[in-house]
Amino acid sequence: MTVKTEISRRAILAGTAAGTAALAMPGVLRAQTRTVKIGILQPVTGALAYDGQQGQIGAEAAIKAINDAGGIKSLGGAKLEMVFGDARSTPEGGTAEVERMQAEGVVGIVGGFASPICLAASQAAARYDLPYIVDVGVADSIVTRGLKNTFRFGPGFGMVTKTALANLAKLNEEAGKPAKTVVLVHEDGLFGSGLAKLMQAELPKLGFEILDTIAHPTPARDMSNIALQIRSKNPDLVIPSSYYGEFALLARTMQQQRIRPKGIYAVLNGAASNYRFVKEFNEAAQFVMDCNHWHDPRKPVAEALRKQVEASGKFWTYNIPLNYSCVGLLADAIERAGSADKAKVTEALAASTYAGHIMPYGPTKFVDGQNQGGAPVNTQVQGNDIKVIFPTDFADAKPVFPRPA
Repeated sequence: MTVKTEISRRAILAGTAAGTAALAMPGVLRAQTRTVKIGILQPVTGALAYDGQQGQIGAEAAIKAINDAGGIKSLGGAKLEMVFGDARSTPEGGTAEVERMQAEGVVGIVGGFASPICLAASQAAARYDLPYIVDVGVADSIVTRGLKNTFRFGPGFGMVTKTALANLAKLNEEAGKPAKTVVLVHEDGLFGSGLAKLMQAELPKLGFEILDTIAHPTPARDMSNIALQIRSKNPDLVIPSSYYGEFALLARTMQQQRIRPKGIYAVLNGAASNYRFVKEFNEAAQFVMDCNHWHDPRKPVAEALRKQVEASGKFWTYNIPLNYSCVGLLADAIERAGSADKAKVTEALAASTYAGHIMPYGPTKFVDGQNQGGAPVNTQVQGNDIKVIFPTDFADAKPVFPRPA
C-alpha cells in the first residue's frame, strides 16, 4: 500500500511524456534522475532502540511517499536518498554519525529522538552549517543555544507541561476535584529532570501537594523500590515521565502490588501512548492518561499511514507520524529552496509555513528554531485502544477519571 501525500504526481506523468525527448538530451536526463541525500539519525541499538526503530519507520515511509509522488520537482524530480545513522542510544554515537553523514554529502539531517542525542548531534551539525531537524527531543535547551541550523518541529517540554497542567486542572475540576496529592516519577536525564522541575514549580499553584519526586536511571531493571515509595506516600495521582521500558515496568509492578491511585497522568511518557504497551500489558495500561505527541486523526494521510504500519505487523507510536512529518518539512524546504545548498535550505526552513504534515498543529512558524505551531494532545488507554481526550475539538472519547476501583 502506498500512502498518498499532498505532493502532486504531475511530474511523473510529465516525465513519461517527455521520455523520447530526454533521450536526445542526456544532460536533462541526468538532472531528472539525480538524488538528494538526507540523513536520518535514530538510536536503533542500545536502550532506546525500540523508539529509534519506530522513528525510522516514519522517515522511510515519508521518503517513499515523496519519491513516489515525483521527488523534488524544483530539482527536476530528484529523488531523496536516505543516509541512515545509528546513534547507538548515546550522544557520542549521534555525533559520530553526523560526522559521517557530513562526509557523505547530506543536505540535512532529521531525528535523534532523545534530548541528549539531539543536543550533541545538532551541535556537531552546526559546525558545518548543516540543517538539523529534531524529531522528538523535548529539552528546551536544544533551541535556546542560538544555533541557526537547528529546528524543532514538535513542542518542547515547556509547552507540553503548560498544556498538561491546564488539562489536568480541567480534568480534576470537572470530576469534582478528587485529586489533591501527587508523586512525580521521572527519568534522571535532561528530559525527565527538566520536566520534573517545571512540575514542582507549577503544580502547587493549581492546588496540588507534591508528596515526593522520585528519579530513576535509564535503563532501569527493577521498579520495586519506586513502587514501594509510591505505596508509602499513597498519592491521589502518579505523574510519570519516563521512556518505554521503565514506565512499562513501573506500571506492571504497581499492578502486581495492587497500588491503585485515582489516576496515572503521564507527561511525555514513552509507553502511555503506545499500542505495544496496550497489547502486551493491557491490564496495567488501563485508564493511563498521557500528554504527548500524537498524529492528527482528522487527516486522511495520517490514518492511511497508520493502517499501513499496522498491516505490516508494527505498532503505531508517535515517533512514526513525527518523523514522517519532519522528513516532509525538510523535503518542502529543499523544494522551495530549489537547491541542495545547505545555506539555502536553512533559509527555507527558517521561513517555512509547511502545512503538509500529519500532526495536530497550528500554522508552522519558526522562532529561534522552535515551531510555534507545535502542540501536544492528551490520550487515555480505554480497553484495547488509545483515545484522544483533549483537545475537545477532535477528541474521540471522554476521560475516565477517577479510574474505576
